[in-house]
Amino acid sequence: RHLQISPLPDARPPRMLAQFASTSTRTFLRVASSQKRLTSRPTKLTRFSPNPRPPTRNFITKMSSTLGKTGTPGNTAVADVSETGAFVRKEAGFRNRIEKGGAFPPESGRYHVYVSMACPWACRVVSTIGLKGLGDHVSWSAVHPTWQKTKPLDESDTHAGWAFAEAGTALSSPSGCGSFSGPVYDSDPIHGGKIKFVRDLYEKVGAPEGTRFTVPVLWDKKTGTIVSNESSEIMRDLNDAFDDVLAGADTKEIDLYPPALQSEIDSLNAWIYEGVNNGVYKSGFAVSQGAYETAVTELFACLDRIDDILGKRRYIAGDQLTEADVRLFPTLVRFDPVYIVYFKCAKKALREYKNIPGYIRDVYQTPGIKPSVNFWHIKTHYFTSHPVLNANAIVPIASEWDIEEPHGRDGEYPR
Repeated sequence: RHLQISPLPDARPPRMLAQFASTSTRTFLRVASSQKRLTSRPTKLTRFSPNPRPPTRNFITKMSSTLGKTGTPGNTAVADVSETGAFVRKEAGFRNRIEKGGAFPPESGRYHVYVSMACPWACRVVSTIGLKGLGDHVSWSAVHPTWQKTKPLDESDTHAGWAFAEAGTALSSPSGCGSFSGPVYDSDPIHGGKIKFVRDLYEKVGAPEGTRFTVPVLWDKKTGTIVSNESSEIMRDLNDAFDDVLAGADTKEIDLYPPALQSEIDSLNAWIYEGVNNGVYKSGFAVSQGAYETAVTELFACLDRIDDILGKRRYIAGDQLTEADVRLFPTLVRFDPVYIVYFKCAKKALREYKNIPGYIRDVYQTPGIKPSVNFWHIKTHYFTSHPVLNANAIVPIASEWDIEEPHGRDGEYPR
């Protein structure tokens, strides 16, 4: 005879699916706590069934315990939500500028940029380095895409964030799921093994409590400090501060913020940042239905507006590629592979639009842009780094879309 273990009638049933699907940190923690209480209840033996159900309770208990320790967001952007459940991004805390005569003058070889190839904010800086031909003057390196517990010996510190790893090293998700290794990451090239996490860089320079340990990080090798972690300002400085260093190079003539278009660029940047760049995060990190619907509605209104503009001119600000394109592109190129599923931006795929798909290909195929795009990093980071959103770190297989196909964007406008 077979024996089946079952809870007493007054015990609540396990809510495994609710726990794993929850996008609310508070709900996640509450469910994890209830699962722990569940395991402390007595059980009884029931004589029944030649085909008993497999004993899943131990698995649930183990996962609940693990996720309760490592699945919380800690001091990361995932936790930055308002009382209404809306995601509210914190401003960057390091805002120094590279400028002649300043504390951080433009000097070849002095600066290094720490990035993640998954992060759209960091990759706009990588694109700027590529477009301006600054690779021999401003170095950059990438972290592993999967977040790690940054104080692994401190159970009370739940922060998970960017980690350095030797090339080819496989890392698991913060909840201990999977094993992920790939290209284009390495240990810290400046400090070696002394710095294991991006958090260590911030703490090394005395970042105040509450700082978000984000990338990009523009690091001054000469003084050993963080210059800036604000991508938009780093882009501006890279655009023109190093022009004397680039004397004689063709890329010196590239101006991503030309005077004639500055007003248009600033206007575009304002609503594209709020509605699209940050809009996908406001959709994905919202923890209330109302906040999500508000964000996703604004997002697709902005995408419709962008598609309409791109039917009238080749680039978003006019007939030349500018800073506005470099800021917009990283969000668009991540949209169909990640944001549709992960951030619940599923109203419409970008490939369904008339003009946006060709625009994505056009910008991607621009010399200097390709090194900033790595789809393995992009998908691996989002789907493996936030247990509160994807507990088992399952990376979905997506449909193929050839970004190398001819873009068809040259020619006459409007169309």
